[in-house]
Amino acid sequence: AGLAPQPGVVDGARRVARRRGGGLDVVRGVEGTPRPGPIGVDLSAYRVVQEALTNSLKHGGGARAVVTLRYRDDALALEVTDDGRGEAPTGQGHGLAGMQERVGIFGGSFEAGPRAGGGFAVRASLPFQGAV
Repeated sequence: AGLAPQPGVVDGARRVARRRGGGLDVVRGVEGTPRPGPIGVDLSAYRVVQEALTNSLKHGGGARAVVTLRYRDDALALEVTDDGRGEAPTGQGHGLAGMQERVGIFGGSFEAGPRAGGGFAVRASLPFQGAV
């Protein structure tokens, strides 16, 4: 297992299945043509989705999350929304800051916060250009 490849965003099906078992119904959508991106972008996208789903499960109090991956010519955009309380995670964790940092390494954009009408959203765009 120590020599196994790093997880990528395409491994999302397994992650989604595990979250369903944890009490959070997760729906995954893909827009555009999925393709392998730079390894760093793929791993960062995986970790952002993983942390966003963890926050939805731990802090959201909702029953459903939607993960959307948008493959663009120049970037991978992702969005994780839930139907929970819409409160930002609190406590000693570094989840939101860590997600922002992962995206920032690649010159991407990141935003997170309550959604109008309830729930919470995490949105990120990770450019392919210049990434390894």
